[in-house]
Amino acid sequence: MLDLLRSGLERLLEAFLILLVGALTLLIVAGFVFRYSGHSLTWYDEVASVGLAWLTYYGAALAALKGAHIGFPGLVNALPPGLRVAAAIFSEACVFLFFGVLAWMGWEVLVILEGMTLTSLPNIPLQLTQSVIPVGAVLFMLCEALRLPKLLHEARSSGFKDHELEDALSDSRSVSHDPAPAAAPMGTAAVQGGRRA
Repeated sequence: MLDLLRSGLERLLEAFLILLVGALTLLIVAGFVFRYSGHSLTWYDEVASVGLAWLTYYGAALAALKGAHIGFPGLVNALPPGLRVAAAIFSEACVFLFFGVLAWMGWEVLVILEGMTLTSLPNIPLQLTQSVIPVGAVLFMLCEALRLPKLLHEARSSGFKDHELEDALSDSRSVSHDPAPAAAPMGTAAVQGGRRA
């Protein structure tokens, strides 16, 4: 059941982020075209910055769900299993504490922003654009909570996978191991296809 919920949330976040990246791409291209033609869009910069903030918060939640944030698996894996579990619990407690405070402060910001709108688009309330702070923080905590059982299992067993190391090793295996062509000896010109190179 937990895996089903996690995969469903992952697909939902991925779909939302794909739409957001597509919308930002269209917005940036349109902004460039209009500015180049001498008819700048007055709302372009403000909306693009809000879109980038949304992309950051929701993308961070997706990365949390996948366990893709920067970590130190080699350092933690050097610990005995009992200490690995303690380190994982301490790490997660810090994450939950930080994002709990962020959600609370984000809510306080929304209360302060009541009645305010975007400068360039007065029909769009700032509470909508800044809602990403508390919503993103709660979503990040939800994603961490969904990943917590897997995290604790890895801490108790053989340790955490170093995804960056795995990616680097797979990249190095996919690179062709053909030796580079030999350089021509000093004082001679290399010949390719009957011509001097």
